[in-house]
Amino acid sequence: MVAWRQGISIQVVVLGLLSVVALQAQQTVGPQPKTFSQGAELFASNCAGCHGADGRGGEHAPNIATASEVQHLADPDLIGIVKNGISGAGMPAFAPLGQQNLDAVVSYLRILQGRGNIVKLPGDPNRGEALFFGKARCSDCHMVNGKGGFIGSELSFYAADAATDQIRAMILDPDKNLPAEKKAITVVTLTGQKITGMLKVKDNFSLSIQTMDGGFRFFQNSELAQVDFGSHSLMPADYRSTLNSNEVDDLVSYLLRTGDENSRHSPTHSSKSADDDD
Repeated sequence: MVAWRQGISIQVVVLGLLSVVALQAQQTVGPQPKTFSQGAELFASNCAGCHGADGRGGEHAPNIATASEVQHLADPDLIGIVKNGISGAGMPAFAPLGQQNLDAVVSYLRILQGRGNIVKLPGDPNRGEALFFGKARCSDCHMVNGKGGFIGSELSFYAADAATDQIRAMILDPDKNLPAEKKAITVVTLTGQKITGMLKVKDNFSLSIQTMDGGFRFFQNSELAQVDFGSHSLMPADYRSTLNSNEVDDLVSYLLRTGDENSRHSPTHSSKSADDDD
């Protein structure tokens, strides 16, 4: 970042580009609080000259909008960089801006990074947590923060990058766009035993599946009377009837809060833990 550059032409170009970015962000997330305009102005005057009006890099500084190593930095780390600068990298310290302005700059950077497109639901994340580990039985398959099952995707960071509609679709329509490796498989042995789980390994002679309790079962093809490669997710397909709309909001809000909190405190984590759904 650099201090405000003199020169009307540079100011006009930067502010013109910034207005487009700000308009796009407002169209995506709706009305913005005062910190949005405050952060936008501070970014234009202190950062855009080097990092570009959209944060995607310029002649004198790198991309800080879509670069994963920057996106995965926690807010306190980003604020510290802006505040203290980077010695030897040409970035000065902006401590004189004050804490409120530093917070506003980083908040605006998060919008440029795409985090501003999450709409806050009316749901209650605390009720959602109770549902996740209770009535909805999500934790039978999925783990969050070290608690839950093993057969489904780990969801501690899932909502850090997932949109609200994507999370809702995962809950209400788990079979949509389901990749083959996430479909349930059922095998029937020659002795009549029936086992359902997730296919893990298959070759010409054998296969192994992970069962609902997290365990692994290995079978020789010669032991099996029937193998059914299903077309469905192991997730319940009846959440539309067993959960009301408020409860779905609660679940989504819980996952959003969990993903956001974990991504802020684990800057080295590659944020998307679940690809689609299980």
